[in-house]
Amino acid sequence: FPRGRVYLSLVVMAHALPNSINETEALLARGGYIAERDMATVLFLALKLKRPLFIEGEPGTGKTEVAKVLSATLGRPLVRLQCYEGLDQSSAVYEWNYAAQMTAIRLAELKGSADIEKDIYTERFLIRRALLQALQPGNDGPCVLLIDELDRVDEPFEAFLLEILSDFQVTIPEIGVVKAEEPPIVIITSNRTREVHDAIKRRCLYHWVDYPDVARELEIVRRKVPGVPEKLSREIVSFVQGLRNAGVFKPPGLAETLDWAQALIALDAVALSPELAHSTMGVLLKYHDDISRFSTSDLEQRVASARSAAE
Repeated sequence: FPRGRVYLSLVVMAHALPNSINETEALLARGGYIAERDMATVLFLALKLKRPLFIEGEPGTGKTEVAKVLSATLGRPLVRLQCYEGLDQSSAVYEWNYAAQMTAIRLAELKGSADIEKDIYTERFLIRRALLQALQPGNDGPCVLLIDELDRVDEPFEAFLLEILSDFQVTIPEIGVVKAEEPPIVIITSNRTREVHDAIKRRCLYHWVDYPDVARELEIVRRKVPGVPEKLSREIVSFVQGLRNAGVFKPPGLAETLDWAQALIALDAVALSPELAHSTMGVLLKYHDDISRFSTSDLEQRVASARSAAE
């Protein structure tokens, strides 16, 4: 099917949440996400109990993709808060439109209005950021809220999140408490560059996403890169699995596997060779020290091993 048709078929599906683990697994599969049983179980519970799901794991293992697939298959808008060091409340929740407020104050002064303070701190001057948009989604209905890479933020911001994760509400001093009529589906991800505070985790269900095994990774490559020859798919997966056990500083994730498969297809490759592996290692490994540790003879051995395993 054309891409546009597939996308539309996902969006117009029933918005009802899955009623079982099997339905949750099927829901993810419709979005192209090959989930292990444990993932489908904890996601079903998070949806059923209306609890945030905290997903932790190595970069590139498909954590963020869970939220994207839920948005597509359930037909709900995706609201994404990309975390970074220095993220604060005004960037994540709301801020006041000071320029518009100043304009309103000057107009009120020209008209001789005395009591203007109550008028300038109203919702028409409120700029909604990701978290407030998730609590007040408007006509689009309840959303999927993705808080991505929470481990990048400063610890004080974690404390601020506790009210939202516990009660799905936020307090705006000038207006009061804003509470979601229906809680959003909340997916929180972390690459574990540092430990996230226990208070956050206690408010969530937890799941660790590890690198996929050979069979699961091969199935994902088949689904996500359908043009890659079967033998080359097996060689790619076997080679990447070997790299993860080679003691590199940053092992390639599933995202790198898919990028590499697409790169080899772009090069019209039908089989893996030491020359191809050497010239495209920058797709898999992102640190010079990791790339330089593999000599020509080492790559030859690894390619031969991948070919043998693919037979």
